[in-house]
Amino acid sequence: MKSPYFPLIYVLGTVTVFTFLLWCGGTIGSTASSSEGVLPLRKIADVLLTGGTTRFDYQSYDPQTGLLFIAHLGDSVRNGFRHAKPKSNKRHSDIGSVHGVLAVPELDRVYASATETNEVVAIDEKTLKIIARIPGGTYPDGMAFAPSVNKLYVSDETGSTETVIDVSSNTRVATIALGGEVGNTQYDSASKHIFVNVQGRSDLVEIDPVSDKVTARYPLSGAKGNHGLLIDSLNHLAFISCQNNDKLLVMDLTTKRIVLISSVGREPDVLAYDPDLRLLYIAGERGLVSLFRVWGRSVQKLGDGFLGPNAHTVAVDKQTHRAYFPLKDVGGAPLLRIMEPEGTSDR
Repeated sequence: MKSPYFPLIYVLGTVTVFTFLLWCGGTIGSTASSSEGVLPLRKIADVLLTGGTTRFDYQSYDPQTGLLFIAHLGDSVRNGFRHAKPKSNKRHSDIGSVHGVLAVPELDRVYASATETNEVVAIDEKTLKIIARIPGGTYPDGMAFAPSVNKLYVSDETGSTETVIDVSSNTRVATIALGGEVGNTQYDSASKHIFVNVQGRSDLVEIDPVSDKVTARYPLSGAKGNHGLLIDSLNHLAFISCQNNDKLLVMDLTTKRIVLISSVGREPDVLAYDPDLRLLYIAGERGLVSLFRVWGRSVQKLGDGFLGPNAHTVAVDKQTHRAYFPLKDVGGAPLLRIMEPEGTSDR
């Protein structure tokens, strides 16, 4: 039986507001749908967030602590609640324009990429205090952690490079030239290599984290603006979302061949994967979310559905199977929409 409780939520940004979240329990609303079709999802709750109606970006969920971290670019609201009990905010008024956020449970640490100061900020997850600031290039965005070498890899989107940080000392140890505008970065636990979307060249780059050298480039035929990236290491698949032509590309990482090209909702951005249910979520800028079922190396589209305005970022709790969609403006306020696949309530 799943826990009826929601995670403790922290939203990272630039101006602190001391307030509480509104807790909503039970089932609210109906299956998410649009003229494009119906998704097999149901709404669990809409949770009001503090701050202005400004853009959200990446999220990161720590299953060990039950903390969900959300990047809120224009506001620094750090909200929290657990078991329906609100918790006051922590002040981090000097983290500017947070885009990427990554919880690293084995380090009890969270990293946030701040484009206002072009830094990567290390935060102690237990105290929520800033413990280090590291140069992140000219526009630090997505991040991936390579535990095999204890390094953090940061997409420098407009700088056309990958920034490498040694997390033992929280210092930048390498800058890898990629030759074009950079999309998201992911770690593959099977090969123990880093993969990076280079959307300016429509290719996928493979990096050996031991040497911090590019070992291969894979042209992505059919890709335009390949920004979003997710690696399924178990099935040796790379999922690549393309913002400029609304496509999902699936690459077999064994053969390095594209095995599927599918249409998705407009301007796809962030991807999330529920391995137990084999569900792949692709969230788009226009509010459409595309859902796929992954059977081994076979990928089947289930449909597209409207989740809410600017539902371009998604995170999944792999234990409860809940999916989290922060929406910047619903009735004049930001909120977190919590969904779950139908038929999972009693799992």
